[in-house]
Amino acid sequence: MSRIKYHVTKTKDGWQGKAEGNERASVKGKTKEEVVKATIEIAKKQTSSSVRIHKSDGEIQEERTYPRKSDPYPPKG
Repeated sequence: MSRIKYHVTKTKDGWQGKAEGNERASVKGKTKEEVVKATIEIAKKQTSSSVRIHKSDGEIQEERTYPRKSDPYPPKG
């Protein structure tokens, strides 16, 4: 089963949440917080997905996997 990967990235007009390989954004907004929240809600509805949250410079800040049990590298503890 293939995991759908979403990326939250900075744009010239704000932020966007977009599935990897798609041309159009699934979510657009002015603040990173609102776009992250909406993108996570979309990702949670999928069978297996992840959300990569980028900093404004494009570097990956963090990655979240949904559902958590499908995380290939779960945190220890």
